[in-house]
Amino acid sequence: MKKLLPFTVLFFVQFFMFGQSEKIPEKYLQKGFIKSDFLSVKMPELEIPNEPNMGFTGIHYNLFLTKNIYSGLGIYGSVSGKRGGFFTLGLNAGLKKYLSEKMYVDAGFHFGGGGGAGAADGGGAFILPHINVGVDFTYFSLQTGWSSINFFDGGRIKGSQLNVAIEIPFNYNYSQHSFSETSFNTNDLVKTNWNKKAKKTGLMVHFNNLKVQKATPNLDGEITGKTIRLAGFEFSNYMNKSWFTFIKVDGAYSGIRGGYMDVFLGGGYHFSFNKNNTNIISKFAIGAGGGGGVDSDGGLMINPDISIEQRVYKGTYLSLNKGYLGTPSSVFATSTLGVGLKYYIERNGIFSADKKLSNGTFKGVGVIVKQDWYLNAKRMENPTEDMHQISLQVNFDLTNKFFVSGQTSFANFGNAGAYGEGLVGFGLKSKKILNNKALFFTQVLAGASGGGNISSGEGLIIKPSIGGNYKINNLLDLRASVGYVKAKGGNLSNSFINLGIQYNFSFLNMK
Repeated sequence: MKKLLPFTVLFFVQFFMFGQSEKIPEKYLQKGFIKSDFLSVKMPELEIPNEPNMGFTGIHYNLFLTKNIYSGLGIYGSVSGKRGGFFTLGLNAGLKKYLSEKMYVDAGFHFGGGGGAGAADGGGAFILPHINVGVDFTYFSLQTGWSSINFFDGGRIKGSQLNVAIEIPFNYNYSQHSFSETSFNTNDLVKTNWNKKAKKTGLMVHFNNLKVQKATPNLDGEITGKTIRLAGFEFSNYMNKSWFTFIKVDGAYSGIRGGYMDVFLGGGYHFSFNKNNTNIISKFAIGAGGGGGVDSDGGLMINPDISIEQRVYKGTYLSLNKGYLGTPSSVFATSTLGVGLKYYIERNGIFSADKKLSNGTFKGVGVIVKQDWYLNAKRMENPTEDMHQISLQVNFDLTNKFFVSGQTSFANFGNAGAYGEGLVGFGLKSKKILNNKALFFTQVLAGASGGGNISSGEGLIIKPSIGGNYKINNLLDLRASVGYVKAKGGNLSNSFINLGIQYNFSFLNMK
């Protein structure tokens, strides 16, 4: 019996260790790339004599589905010409095939919706195929080639043009969404492939006030001296302890006619003191903006900013910012003052250069692409008719039942091509049923909207809805919902339905 005891102990130790390792979520690598492209679009002759081409620039994030085939999302905005405030959102699909170690061919397709700035965008739906030749420089690649744009739902913007683009590889690690809200300490993870340096990310919901210092009067009169109130969100990704890049999206909900929007890309420097409880952050961004009757030239804008952040709870900070936002030509110039709530994440690693990390929880994320159908969307002038829009929503799980959301949408059918939305909100999910394949949810979103002759007042809308998800596989759900949208100060007040696909994953958040 004594001879069997060591083997018995060894068996149970191995069994215990095997059981423990089975509990650790597997880490997967998703390959992808960020792409920024530019094309000069010939505009139809309308109310602007000899109208110059519209400089149309896009930001995309694409995932490789196979070695050569990719798909993703992209947003475009006008940065030169006379159509500042022209924005679109759409889906990408393409094939990237290497001809040699460095040279490749990229053939792709973009389908989206949007418009604005009084352009002949029709319902907003457009297609943008391309075929490019690129050169890979390892850390980035450059490409150029032919593209063709066509706003086919009653629009008059169409033609072929050259495009140029830069791509940067951007991969990420993830685990299955089913592990959301499971927790581990550092000792649990130290002998797994999660044992690496964590990457710092910031998520912020903010409100910004633009005090207009200089602007061209519009159909609504003089706007110099007015305050445009914006709501939006910001995503930042840290390259090291201090330097970071970020993307920021805002929409107006008060102060002027609904429809103003801006999208910025930029970088910044982060300085912490007071035992990392207080941060001073300086940022500079460049992007596109306009709409809502704002004359922003071709749409190119700059946004230097400085902010101070104070920790209010664990990884959550209250942010106050002051800065400038306007066109390089100063046709539109504003001073900015805002407030935000920011949440820092140490993701997909178990140690950090500037603080000790001891516990981690896998947090669920859902990325939703859907098509909205607004029934009898009220117009300011044109007869009432249905409107459709393409929509991107991102859900972040705070618990297994409670989530927060950000959403942006652009009209693509229904004679309202310039209409867009930028919303934030929260929701509740039920337990899964039908063999863990289905769930129900309810959510409430609110924020900025406008454009496309839709009667949304100064832009503030609220959108409650209920719906359900049905699991297709470990990554994808089919998603549908019904709801109601109501504008403050406008006649937009109608029910809507939508149908879409939800991409689910989780990441390790260490504290």
